[in-house]
Formats: sequence, structure tokens, C-alpha cells
Amino acid sequence: MTAPLIKIKNITRDFILGNEIVYVLKGIDLKINKGEYVALMGPSGSGKSTLMNLLGCLDTPTSGQYILNGKDVSQMKDDELAGIRNKEIGFVFQTFNLLPRTTALDNVALPMIYAGHSKADRKARAEEVLTQVGLADRMDHQPNQLSGGQRQRVAVARALVNRPSIILADEPTGNLDSKTSEEIMGLFNEIHALGNTVILVTHEEEIAKHAHRIIRLRDGIIESDNSNIIEKELASL
Repeated sequence: MTAPLIKIKNITRDFILGNEIVYVLKGIDLKINKGEYVALMGPSGSGKSTLMNLLGCLDTPTSGQYILNGKDVSQMKDDELAGIRNKEIGFVFQTFNLLPRTTALDNVALPMIYAGHSKADRKARAEEVLTQVGLADRMDHQPNQLSGGQRQRVAVARALVNRPSIILADEPTGNLDSKTSEEIMGLFNEIHALGNTVILVTHEEEIAKHAHRIIRLRDGIIESDNSNIIEKELASL
């Protein structure tokens, strides 16, 4: 049996605010296999953003263990985490996070600079992923020359460029109208169909329905995981 891509065991995350300790994650256990399409949902204050930051190696837990692609990242230092992020995780944010005076091609190639790839390799790979997301004719455009949907496609291409283990998308349609949102979710569906593991953080039920598994958090714990519900239904047949 193949080991899960993500294995989280009894993860907690506390924050000190003044004289108070705020217990945000209260013992999370989670496994995500390679090739899954997962949505993380929960109301404000549920802990979903904190969990996303831990999954994305943007933060470390107070206690517990996080194994990502066979590596224990829960105790890693900042520079080690930066290396893991660049190699293993492609991020897509609500606000696109593109460099404003840089072409789509150079925005997409940026993670490959940190990974140490040659200029020729960066250009070839950036062109490949921009074509994949439908922007072959927009490579030399800067963000202000692109629509919101096109900017998010650039961000998706940038997330794919280093062939990461996981695409982690935080409210990726939050700044888009409903028609453009559906187009971007169609793109995520295509990316998942090509074998990528996709983890989506959203508060929108319509967006979450694109995922094949929905994990709901409330008050720092996992309230429900619909893959478990399916397994229980199968077991009762």
C-alpha cells in the first residue's frame, strides 16, 4: 500500500495574544493521498486558514507531526521549509500575488529561479504551462493588461511550473465573478485530471462541490470528512 502524500498526526497550533493562549487547532489527524482533490471548509475562526498555512509549510505546528511526501516537516527550520515549499507546493491565492511590472512569462518562471534552473529551461517550461492554462497568446502581457480570470490563470501556471506534489489554492475564485469562477474551477478540474493533488480552501459550497472530498472544520477540529461518510456507507452495504 502506498504511503499517503500528506499525513498529519495530532497537530495542534496555539497562538499567544497578550496574556492569553488561543488554541486554534486542537489535535488534527488527516491523511491525503496522491492525486486526491480535497476542499477544506469551515466558518471564520474554524482553523481552516491555520491548517492551510501548516499544510503549505508557511507555519509549523505547536505539537504533533506532519509528514509530507515522506519527509517530517513539522520540526524543520525556516530555510528548510522554504526549500520544501518551492519544490513540493504550488500556491494559488485569492489576490493572484503577481509582480505588477513583469510579464506573465517572467511571473510564471520566477519559482524556477529559486529552484536553480537555467534561463532556457525556465523559458521553455513557463511557455509550456502558460499554454496549458490557455494563455499562449498572453505571455508578454503584464498583469494590468490582463483580466482577473487571466491573472488567476497566470497564477495557476506559476503554481504548476516546478511540477509540485500539491497545488494549494486559497479562495482562488474570491475576487472573480461567477462566470470566470466557473472557468477557473474548470481549469482546476483539468489539472486534477492530469494527476495533480489539489487542496482547495474555500467558504463557498458551489466551489467546494468541484472537489471529490470535503473536509469541514469547526472550532479547531475536523467536524466531518465526506470520504469517511462514503466509506461507512459502503461498509454498511
